[in-house]
Amino acid sequence: MGNEFKYKGKTGTHQWYDGTQHPWEFKRVWHLEPSLTDPDTVYAGAEDAALFRSTDGAKTWQEIAGLRNHESGPLWQPGAAGMCLHTIMIDPTNPERIFIAISAAGAFRTDDGGETWKPINSGLKSLYELPDPDAQVGHCVHRIAMHRSKPDVLFMQKHWDVMRSDDAGDSWHEVSGNLPTDFGFPITVHAHEPETIYVVPIKSDMEHFPPDGKLRVFRSRTGGNEWEALTSGLPQSNCYVNVLRGAMTVDSLDLCGLYFGTTGGQIYASTDAGDNWEPIVRDLPAVSSVEVQTFE
Repeated sequence: MGNEFKYKGKTGTHQWYDGTQHPWEFKRVWHLEPSLTDPDTVYAGAEDAALFRSTDGAKTWQEIAGLRNHESGPLWQPGAAGMCLHTIMIDPTNPERIFIAISAAGAFRTDDGGETWKPINSGLKSLYELPDPDAQVGHCVHRIAMHRSKPDVLFMQKHWDVMRSDDAGDSWHEVSGNLPTDFGFPITVHAHEPETIYVVPIKSDMEHFPPDGKLRVFRSRTGGNEWEALTSGLPQSNCYVNVLRGAMTVDSLDLCGLYFGTTGGQIYASTDAGDNWEPIVRDLPAVSSVEVQTFE
């Protein structure tokens, strides 16, 4: 017996890999995000690009149909992993404001609890992915992140480029700076320092492993542009793993622990905001998601 999912949205089509139109399909859930104010409310991001909400502790689900009913929906096209709604972020100061990201439709924001949605992709460039590099939708966003104290400041790891917005996504500018490559999947923010962000650069969209086989987390304490490599305790030769979009997170302890998992089945942890690392688990299957809970 599975949970009940109810569709109230249109049953039309979206763009397929070859540019033809393809029916919407519900395949799998990519992300779960609990409400910040109601313990019985949770959101689910699914493939194809659907957002669901449960208000009864996940017993039943209803699609927030306004998202897929957006006028740009027929132009949305799947990324390499499908058309996955992989990121859901709720504004901690305004529960009616929600940010989502879809590969490869882009990022969207609602200011009215999901009734209407606005593409927030202005400033994103996709030179090798879209015929129109300034298109309103179609950008392959890999992950977005925010700090609770600054909900208008968003950080993004895109298919190429690390981006920043200071106006809740209305506009973006690149902050890749001195990274060895600006391709990657995860991005996260320090628990107590809203201008400290972390990424894991990967060589390219065709070669999903760290540049030069060196597993490095990069940290910026300035909100981007200036980056430092964090390598202590991480393999610095012959390391050919990837870190997927949901496989990096932080805890809320005073020193801010940082954790990530790899496609090689390792989970690494740092108890000092990334300065030093150690493997805490090995020999797992490929790690696609890492979450952490702290207890007082």
